[in-house]
Amino acid sequence: ACVVVTDDYPSFFLPRMVRAAAQRLSVRLEQVDSNGLLPLRAADQLFVTAQSFRNFLHKQIGLHLENFPQADPLANVALPRLPSLPPAIVRRWPPVSAVQLHSAFPLLAQLAIDHSVKPVDYRGGPKTARLQLLDFLDRKLSHYGEKANQPDDDCRSGLSPYLHFGHLSSHEIFTELAQRRNWTPARLSGAAQGKREGFWGMGPSAEAFLDQLVVWRELGYNMCSQTEDHDRFESLPQWAQATLMKHASDPRPYVYSLEQWEAACTHDPLWNAAQTQLVREGRIHNYLRMLWGKKILEWSASPQQALDIMIELNNKYGVDGRDPNSSSGIFWILGRYDHPWPPERPIFGVVRYMSSHNTMRKLRLREYLAKYGCKEETRG
Repeated sequence: ACVVVTDDYPSFFLPRMVRAAAQRLSVRLEQVDSNGLLPLRAADQLFVTAQSFRNFLHKQIGLHLENFPQADPLANVALPRLPSLPPAIVRRWPPVSAVQLHSAFPLLAQLAIDHSVKPVDYRGGPKTARLQLLDFLDRKLSHYGEKANQPDDDCRSGLSPYLHFGHLSSHEIFTELAQRRNWTPARLSGAAQGKREGFWGMGPSAEAFLDQLVVWRELGYNMCSQTEDHDRFESLPQWAQATLMKHASDPRPYVYSLEQWEAACTHDPLWNAAQTQLVREGRIHNYLRMLWGKKILEWSASPQQALDIMIELNNKYGVDGRDPNSSSGIFWILGRYDHPWPPERPIFGVVRYMSSHNTMRKLRLREYLAKYGCKEETRG
């Protein structure tokens, strides 16, 4: 090889792996940043609120929207085929036959993975990801702004797992969305810079979706690329650490073990339904994921234990686990990217509080609870 090319991914074990490879390789190592619309290195600072990052991104993004990557950059390049693989590679990674691939379960059984986690019932791959994107744009996007938070309306995009595994890119999503609206960067609104609506010139639902896809998602990538301890309690804002530790010894109305959390064995039917969805499908409805985390904080022995439990459940069962975006959601529970919310409460201090009662009152959940809740709980 004359050059090694790999992803520039700022989380999980990948940064350590790339650093180790760079020390051992005798050829050039190139990292390609395809994480989001805004290159990671366009920002040389850590942003601690969505508003500050939104301001920065809106000022910078126009420079990058006209220089998108090609969908298939090697389509017209004639590359010579390697006559055979080096023997060392074949010994280390023996090829499998078409028969073995046709029934993959025996092969999977040999892998050193957690086999207690059952496969989800939806498919991966770029073709399925593309179909998911088109279905979202055709049927759901027009209602996204008003109904995305309603579990029974099912207006979520469902694209997060495909983004996580690289089956779909934010560039592809943005390009498809822009082409459907005959959109050009000339429609960016300087007067709306930093605002959640109006900047893109695409209408309320599309702008609400882009704020999630671009601002909130890439905010998490900024955190991971700028701080090595982004997955530790000590990375929280000082105000959040202080208020949570002040109330760390407050009596808890309930304290559940990891095993009880994992098995959805709490007193709360709505929380149990959210956890059941996570175990069964590898995902939780976006709004209910916030409640899911807030209750883990409230019913764990300490805020540090709550963080450990959220990370364990998210990374074990979430198809988009071990991702800067899902990490942002977990740490938002504890105050990251947020601000103090007085009055001071037991356990939470001034960290934002959420209750199942208010969530049940605000959201339409009959179908959701019928699908994911226990029959006894749903009737109750």
